[in-house]
Amino acid sequence: MIVAVHQPQYLPWLGYFDKMLKADVFCYLDTVQYKKNEWQNRNRIKTAMGWQWLTVPVTYRFPQGIGEVAVDNAQHWAHKHLQALRTNYRRAPHFERYLPMFEQVYARRWEGIAALNLHLIDGLREALGIGQKPAVCASALSASEDPTERLIDICRALGADTYLAGPGGAGYMDLDRFAERGVRVLTQSFEHPVYPQLFHGFQSHLSIVDLIFNCGPDSAEVIRNANCRA
Repeated sequence: MIVAVHQPQYLPWLGYFDKMLKADVFCYLDTVQYKKNEWQNRNRIKTAMGWQWLTVPVTYRFPQGIGEVAVDNAQHWAHKHLQALRTNYRRAPHFERYLPMFEQVYARRWEGIAALNLHLIDGLREALGIGQKPAVCASALSASEDPTERLIDICRALGADTYLAGPGGAGYMDLDRFAERGVRVLTQSFEHPVYPQLFHGFQSHLSIVDLIFNCGPDSAEVIRNANCRA
């Protein structure tokens, strides 16, 4: 059985869901330190002028974990994000199909960034037709704080014999320890697919929202059929 592990990100890119598609179980790593100015509270969409950040403002104090980081609701970020989606994707073929999901999310008050991200990812999993795939939060498991031992513990807790690592995994994992504990390590290799987009030219490495608004129910197949392998 293959397990993939990743921090809960905001409106993740296609590669995030490629890992989810390739794994038998996906684990949200909601127990690690929050990383400022990365992907836990922001992502990119396409506009007529190029790509644009959608950033959720947070109140963060080092070294808080992602599960402790609060959304800064003093700023009217939710209205701005929904309006950005409406402005830039209203002419996309499948915009009306998925708009209600985002309207419901942005109508709620979110206190924590992890809760917001997990809720959105669950909705995006449903949009991709993979909502039935098992997913679990690391906070529900017992795992070491050591980066390598944590991943091994998660694999063992979930009964997995294989860990699907991201491309940069070798930089922080001790592969010998995986082998000693009987866990095989695969490394994700993902070549970004080209698909129909609005506006001139193709822009890669955007949020998954760009794919689902443009490709709708075919979005998961776009990811599966890309020239990618684990």
